[in-house]
Amino acid sequence: MKAMILAAGRGERMRPFTDTCPKPLLSVGGKPLIAWHLERLAAAGFVEVIINHAHLGTLIETALGNGQQWNLNIQYSSEPEGALETAGGIAQALPLLGDAPFLVINGDIFCDWNPAQALRGLSAEKLAHLVMAPNPPQHPNGDFLLNDGLVGTPVGADSTPSQTPMRTFSGIGIYRPEIFADITRGTRAKLAPLLVAAMAKNKISGELHNGTWLDIGTPDRLAAANELIELSKRD
Repeated sequence: MKAMILAAGRGERMRPFTDTCPKPLLSVGGKPLIAWHLERLAAAGFVEVIINHAHLGTLIETALGNGQQWNLNIQYSSEPEGALETAGGIAQALPLLGDAPFLVINGDIFCDWNPAQALRGLSAEKLAHLVMAPNPPQHPNGDFLLNDGLVGTPVGADSTPSQTPMRTFSGIGIYRPEIFADITRGTRAKLAPLLVAAMAKNKISGELHNGTWLDIGTPDRLAAANELIELSKRD
């Protein structure tokens, strides 16, 4: 299975840090945030990794190279300034990702989910499998319902919110390429509408990750990630 790390975002909420440094290269625990993902992918047995980029993308390529230091083969999918949104960026990279299911990880999260689980996460009849997380303080209402291994929306749900709480999409998912088949390469497209359409057909499965997960979208959350790592070193 191949993996893709999404690294094309501008990181507006992380300015001024991201004025001169792409968000995936910001330091977490003394190394670039994206290096944590690469290390976990390598440890899980992944070899082929695709990274998309737009803002300051040449700095990402210079810092990571071809991935040899992690025993990975990294290829890059470049996007125009402003990027192509999540689904557009994945569709742009499909020629590199191939015809088999693949893992996608948001480059701006810090998470201890084991990528080795991706190899068994997607069943034959599903289009995608999403890793969900408990709702963080900045996103208390969550994104989707997770009920008995299926991910859905509150609209038309059989269960009340109290019986099936909303969860937050972690930014980690396993996808079949056909879910992106209707997106023209080079155009901007959001991921959520594709997922919601597939959810209506019960084509999206999911799991809840109760371990470490941080969405590093602001300087405060970047500081929290660094503090978490410092605390773990003392234990």
